Amino acid sequence: MLAFNERVLAQCEMPWVPALERLRYLTIVSSNLDEFFEVRIAELNGKLDALEAAQSPDAKKLRLELERVAVHAHALIDKKYRLLNAHILPTLAQHGIELIRGETVSTAQKHWIEDTFKREVAPVLTPIGLDPAHPFPTVANKGLHYIVELKSKRGADKHSVAIVKVPRSLPRVMEVPLDRSSAARARKSTVSASRHFVLLSSIIQSELQRLFPGREVVSISQFRLTRDSDLWVDEDEMTDLRQALAGQLKRRPFGKEVRLEINADASEQVLQLLRTHFKLEAHEVYRADGPVNLARLQSLAEAADTPSLRFPPFVPGVSQAPLTTENYASELKRGDVLLHHPYQSFDTVVQFIRAAVNDPKVIAIKQTIYRTGSKSELMDLLLEAVRRGKEVTVVLELKARFDEETNINWADKFEHAGAHVVYGVVGLKTHAKMALILRREGNAIKGYAHVGTGNYNPSTARFYTDFGVLTANIAVTKDVAAIFHHLTSLSQPPVLKHLWWAPHSMRRNIIAAIDKERSNVLSGKPARVMAKVNALTDEGVIASLYEAAQAGVKIDLIVRGACCLAPQLRGWSENITVRSLVGRFLEHSRIYYFENDGNPDVLISSADWMSRNLDRRIEVALPILDPILKQRVVQEGLLDCLQDNSQAWQLEKSGAYRLLRPLQNEVVLSAQSSLAEKWGQVIPKESGE
Repeated sequence: MLAFNERVLAQCEMPWVPALERLRYLTIVSSNLDEFFEVRIAELNGKLDALEAAQSPDAKKLRLELERVAVHAHALIDKKYRLLNAHILPTLAQHGIELIRGETVSTAQKHWIEDTFKREVAPVLTPIGLDPAHPFPTVANKGLHYIVELKSKRGADKHSVAIVKVPRSLPRVMEVPLDRSSAARARKSTVSASRHFVLLSSIIQSELQRLFPGREVVSISQFRLTRDSDLWVDEDEMTDLRQALAGQLKRRPFGKEVRLEINADASEQVLQLLRTHFKLEAHEVYRADGPVNLARLQSLAEAADTPSLRFPPFVPGVSQAPLTTENYASELKRGDVLLHHPYQSFDTVVQFIRAAVNDPKVIAIKQTIYRTGSKSELMDLLLEAVRRGKEVTVVLELKARFDEETNINWADKFEHAGAHVVYGVVGLKTHAKMALILRREGNAIKGYAHVGTGNYNPSTARFYTDFGVLTANIAVTKDVAAIFHHLTSLSQPPVLKHLWWAPHSMRRNIIAAIDKERSNVLSGKPARVMAKVNALTDEGVIASLYEAAQAGVKIDLIVRGACCLAPQLRGWSENITVRSLVGRFLEHSRIYYFENDGNPDVLISSADWMSRNLDRRIEVALPILDPILKQRVVQEGLLDCLQDNSQAWQLEKSGAYRLLRPLQNEVVLSAQSSLAEKWGQVIPKESGE
């Protein structure tokens, strides 16, 4: 996780990345790190507590491991602030977007800040002085707070402390009107426009002393606490998963403390007070050379809407004529439709569902829902289908991390509308991406399906790379129908003809396919394994890959994030390459390729090669049956990425990643750029950085 974020953060230094996009990458890393601490570190802390309570000798090893992880996390966070202060903000200022702070504030701007604080900020701030009658207030997860050291102006030496909570309702970035002198400078500047912004934290920092009349402010430090945010419910004991999760959601903001972020210049006295109160180790405290929540700078990236400082707008292409109520059935009977998002529009999937909703011959629609967003045209279409009298079944995953509340709200809407709402199988997350349309045609019921690698979320489909297939293949749609039947009826898991699915056949099939490549290469037959996943951590799959590589199978892996396989080790994994692609779009598709003696098996899947995906989730992998579409998946999803020499990082045997660069006289290749040009339309910017 940390290594992947290092690669994302490296985009902030890439010359091809426009200034506002660099800022966006910085905010993405900050959000990713929040989740890393809230979930991964919190989980390890929980294990450590259990081991120490049991006086296990493994406790010491885990504690040392947590400290080693913290060393890497500290280095990454320090780099974030160096990039922000030394590169990103100066570059934005050169282009007329200035974040004013401290010494850069003019007299007129100071007056505006004072007035804004009095009028919009101070009325909603409530300082809490700490004494026996005012205990330390509750500090919610990731909320912005200030700790203020005070002393009496009457000469008392003893300091007191106050805590100020900043409501989430206040905007974190505000635009400051240009004063006359600034406007004059802007007119003389070569920059087309000059805009000044100020952080809410800067406003509060400069004006907070106004809340303490009669007291002298000795120091002001902003801090932010990260807590364990994972939700846990005992599915064996509960009777209503939705009700149990709703109760857990109320407690999420107040989980166990895992990280403290605080101003770099905070005094040791203040730091020790907070550490003691929150029961944190020294390595769990992170000093910030700037705002403690860099994720909030996303609002600056949005407010400073300067097209020349962003990636050129991208308009996805379409694979064919729009699917309509009149033609979608005949189009899919003619052949499968392969979609590669975001290069091809996700609207085709929306058209498929809309056509089914409007089709009087459709009697039922079934769909899995994992992360669809709080506003979704697809969900609205399913609700409309219920109103039109169609049988609608949604398999809704309530435990999609950090989307629990959104999915609970959708569950309420679907149940009130009259849809069938189920939450999958106890103990398993439903992560598969499937939709099934059942249509009456004569005396038979015909199935039409969509199976994909990404969520049914039109918003994220604009910048996540994913594959999806629309099909009327009878065997495939029967497989999809059988999985839905299992999820809703809790019947015995069916044996499927084409689809691989977890936790039943997928692990077995993946390892069998790898082992078959090993047997083939030993028999002198063609053998190769290629795969693209978001993470590779499963020990069983990794062991099979090592064995195949040692037998001589060439293995090329594209792993976006965590990878526990060590490539290029002599006598062990020298036939394995691992690379990670980091570009404008988030690589999200999962593809499995097995040479199969010259008749390749190619599958797209919802599952990464992780134990949780293969053993504890409902996942599907769809074989691409059409030869032409199969070649497209191989070329666009695998070979293009393996030829990329501008946005690809190669995992070295040392465990470090190396950014690949074109050799002398070698053509620069970018998989994402090539696919964008092939399928979509990039609108040029009027002027570049």
